[in-house]
Amino acid sequence: MLSNLNSVLMDQQDITDIQQELGKKSLMGLSLKTLIADTDNYLELPLDVPGHSPAGGYAHNKHQLNGKYIDQAGRLFLITGDEKYAQFTTDLLMQYADKYLQLGFHEQRNTNPPGRLFHQLLNEHVWLLYASLGYSCISHWLSKQQRAYITARLFIPLLDMSTVQYDFDFDRIHNHGIWAVASVAICGAAIGQEKYIDMSIHGLKGDDEEGGFLAQISKLFAPSGYYMEGPYYHRYAIRPLAMFAELVHRFRPELDIFNFKDQVIGKTIQAMLSTAYPNGVFPALNDASQTMDIKDEGVVIAVSLFSKHYPEDENLLGMAKIQNQVWVNGCGTALSKAYASKESVEMPCLPSIELNEGRNGDKGAQGFIRMQNANGDISQLVMNYGQHGMGHGHFDTLGLTYFNNNQEVLREYGFARWVNVEPKFGGRYLDENKSYARQTIAHNLVSVDAGCQNNFDVDIADNKHGIPHFFVGSGKVQGMSAYAVDFYPGVDQQRTVLLVEHEQLAHPILVDLFRLSSEETHQYDYSLQYQGQIIRTNINYQQHQTLNTLGDDFGYQHLWNIGQGQAQDTTLVSWLQGQSYYTWLSASSSDDTLFFTRSGASDPDFNLRSESSLILRRKAKNSLFANVLETHGYFNEAVEASLEARGKIHQVNIIGFNNNASVIEILGDDINLTVMVNNDPNATSESQTTIEFNNQSYSWQGFLAVETNNTKRS
Repeated sequence: MLSNLNSVLMDQQDITDIQQELGKKSLMGLSLKTLIADTDNYLELPLDVPGHSPAGGYAHNKHQLNGKYIDQAGRLFLITGDEKYAQFTTDLLMQYADKYLQLGFHEQRNTNPPGRLFHQLLNEHVWLLYASLGYSCISHWLSKQQRAYITARLFIPLLDMSTVQYDFDFDRIHNHGIWAVASVAICGAAIGQEKYIDMSIHGLKGDDEEGGFLAQISKLFAPSGYYMEGPYYHRYAIRPLAMFAELVHRFRPELDIFNFKDQVIGKTIQAMLSTAYPNGVFPALNDASQTMDIKDEGVVIAVSLFSKHYPEDENLLGMAKIQNQVWVNGCGTALSKAYASKESVEMPCLPSIELNEGRNGDKGAQGFIRMQNANGDISQLVMNYGQHGMGHGHFDTLGLTYFNNNQEVLREYGFARWVNVEPKFGGRYLDENKSYARQTIAHNLVSVDAGCQNNFDVDIADNKHGIPHFFVGSGKVQGMSAYAVDFYPGVDQQRTVLLVEHEQLAHPILVDLFRLSSEETHQYDYSLQYQGQIIRTNINYQQHQTLNTLGDDFGYQHLWNIGQGQAQDTTLVSWLQGQSYYTWLSASSSDDTLFFTRSGASDPDFNLRSESSLILRRKAKNSLFANVLETHGYFNEAVEASLEARGKIHQVNIIGFNNNASVIEILGDDINLTVMVNNDPNATSESQTTIEFNNQSYSWQGFLAVETNNTKRS
């Protein structure tokens, strides 16, 4: 058992260090002030241990809150010495011990097995973790009889359920599995039964292969640290991972957990943070909300943990500046002190980075291109060319999102779910998550024959991944390119996206070259999801008076066909979003059709958000969608200001493309750019390319080149 004035994650020195921050304006002092106020407000409420309710219902939410405040009150008892916190924690735990075994298993079924408190075991594990942490803080204050009662009537049944009844979930290589092993280990440490620590570290078979913490962190994270389910689930998995790592560090120091597998824990924290947009929000890769950000509890814990156990990182201090809080733990104190030691802390400015996927880093990648303009605004381009993402994967390999001016411009729909909104299917995933949000047409890429990549078959998709071509992450021209081979039968795809600085433009332009190859004619739908008010377009379109859906399946049934028209040689659509104008230009022809669409069709329960998209359709065998997105101007309705509402780029022309290279030109006001990309999968940064289109020869070295003005050619 732990000695007095300790918990499983804080020793006496940690507690003393935290106590010294009480009343200070340090990050720890501010975090403590918030924690005390929040906990005191909850202590004013009557104790209530309810029975069952649907996911997101009263009982569900009350059990979640009770677990959270058992932990918070326990910690505050050690820090402040105020026995009201110990009494609250004791009373609540005793009530749970009284009632837990009287509760039958939850009747509401889910894909995950049910617990006695919640509809799925995952939530039971979350509750167990926090309740165990709080218990470890007050166990010395309890009588011997109270400790025995809580252990026998509450914790042992929970441990048996996790390791015996549902042992298959305990050894699962998944974010659910991390929560399972972390909760069991922390509970075992709290009640003095350390066999549960070893079981959780090494798996039920003890082989470090089929299950357990070491197997999970070996298999779930790529060498880059990227987590295959995407940032949304990464920030959820990182919370128990970080807490368990701290427990292992304290109870099994011989494992040297923070250096395990080439410091995989430090790398995965860095990888998670490196995916975030400049405003701290995570891009919605795979199932994800549009609003989850680095202020999430798990990310706060992870940043504090990194600060204590890994070398100082200026960008992590910048992340802490955005968070404006730390974990109330010894790790948080370390971060608070490091932050206070700096005269000033800059906002994080993360570099462009490619994060490989797969256990051995050979299952594709996720690319993040960042470019900062003279005014300090950061443009960020994200492209997915990695793995499917298991059960939370979307069918959007080669999909992208784009961010600048503090907003997502080319948008990702994210998941179809209203978290904890009980009337919306208990806050769980809605049917529209499968029928629309995960479908290829809901993302910014090309759908073939009005279908979905891999025919929306998870088993097929899990056995494929994107193939990286190149990644150039520095300089005035940055870009990435990748292939998706046979994601549609008989069709190969390559996407190359660039950010290009130009002296005539306040922001870099986004250049998007989407190439498709096939021996048969197909319908290709290039789609862009945007948000804002259309300002102008150069096509003659017809707005439909009677609305019909764009199709019958694969997400098309959820898209209203608002209007359509024949494309131009360079099709142009401009819209206003926030205080910025955006103009999309695409090399096209009158054989192409542009559709204006809006989501929400075939949606009787209004489960989908109403969002707009552009779809450029053409029929071809081999095709190149050559596109430019220009950010320009300024709009402020409050002062009636509108500047540069028309962009400077007017024309995009395809000079030529084949399996060896793609060459386009971009023309505008004092703008004449030739963009050249090597399409050969065997190309390197040293490759010399010479290709002829229309009796004109083009030569360059490396993967890509952008030439300005009227450069002479051979």
